[in-house]
Amino acid sequence: MRILSRRSAISVSAAASFAALSGIAPAAEAQTQPKPAAAAAQSASVIALYKKPADKAAFDAYYANHHAPLAKTLPGLQTYTISRPLTDKDPYYLVAVLTFPSMDALNAALKSSQGQAVVADLKNFAQAGVEILAIDNVPV
Repeated sequence: MRILSRRSAISVSAAASFAALSGIAPAAEAQTQPKPAAAAAQSASVIALYKKPADKAAFDAYYANHHAPLAKTLPGLQTYTISRPLTDKDPYYLVAVLTFPSMDALNAALKSSQGQAVVADLKNFAQAGVEILAIDNVPV
């Protein structure tokens, strides 16, 4: 599992929170960006890029019946969507996007007991690997 992120100064804490909970160091190539103007409405997301599992049926069953319901209990979660790449050439099997009202809310969710349970659960089904990005969403 690897954490990748193009982070603003505030989102560094989200990646650090995830790293602390998961025991994984943030990717060294991440760069710090200035915090955008406060006038724009802003949210924050965690994007999970799941690599192709050896047993897709087992992955799908576990994800649908255990991991997704667990992730839906994260405090402050506004939206939770999943997508699948259109071709088999893509290195990812499933992409999950969990959106929170702010980076502070995302950090609080990751530090909560539910957040710790979600992170700990990754080892139960994501053996092929998962890359996690914590991002600020800035409207343009």
